[in-house]
Amino acid sequence: MSPCDSCHAGCCRAFAVPVTGADVLRIERDLGSSFWEIAIRWADPEGAIAKGQAPHFRFADDPRTPFVICLRHEESVLHAGTTKCRFLVERPVDNEHPIGVARCGIYESRPSACRAFPTRLGSAGDLVILHDVPQSGRVDDHPAYRLCPHPWETSEVDPIQSAADLVVGRYEMAFFRQLAEAWNRRQQSMDVFPDFIRLVYSQRVQRAAADEESRDADDGPRLLKFPVRTREAQIKAA
Repeated sequence: MSPCDSCHAGCCRAFAVPVTGADVLRIERDLGSSFWEIAIRWADPEGAIAKGQAPHFRFADDPRTPFVICLRHEESVLHAGTTKCRFLVERPVDNEHPIGVARCGIYESRPSACRAFPTRLGSAGDLVILHDVPQSGRVDDHPAYRLCPHPWETSEVDPIQSAADLVVGRYEMAFFRQLAEAWNRRQQSMDVFPDFIRLVYSQRVQRAAADEESRDADDGPRLLKFPVRTREAQIKAA
């Protein structure tokens, strides 16, 4: 049993969860949902969400504000006045669980950031380091934002899967930072951003010769190109 069992999922309420393009496309594919149902841009002028790891994106309608792409939040039905990840499934409060119980509705498709919590790779990249989780995830001391009901033990972390999740997550975030650099050089509207992501990842698998050609390009990897049509144009064409 881990601290997640019989938990109200404070982490899914307190945090804006950064996602990569791979995270979004996986959820789109698995759920049959659209980008707009999954993710949102979250203003992060002080870097509290990115924490030096997730990339900042800038958009033509608000070029001075750095944004992080995160899972959408919505109002909690169980705890009035609070928000939660839109994929968190809430269950009613009872005597045994005064704050309620909740579970991830997309557990098998959840983003890398969720898979990694509350661990990180050690400095040498060969150890899984377990973080101490604070009592609350926000300054607001609402019970809904309290985190793990008891401290994690190393025995509660899968030493195989957790290491794999962390390595893949680090790789995907590095790739997403590269994507952000290309986007920020030619900032466009948020409307075209999902098309840009799909185009980049659709060209991610290439033959060896194509890969060598892309490395020789003057403006960076060849796969990081911009879509021609905007989202509105695609809707009209559908």
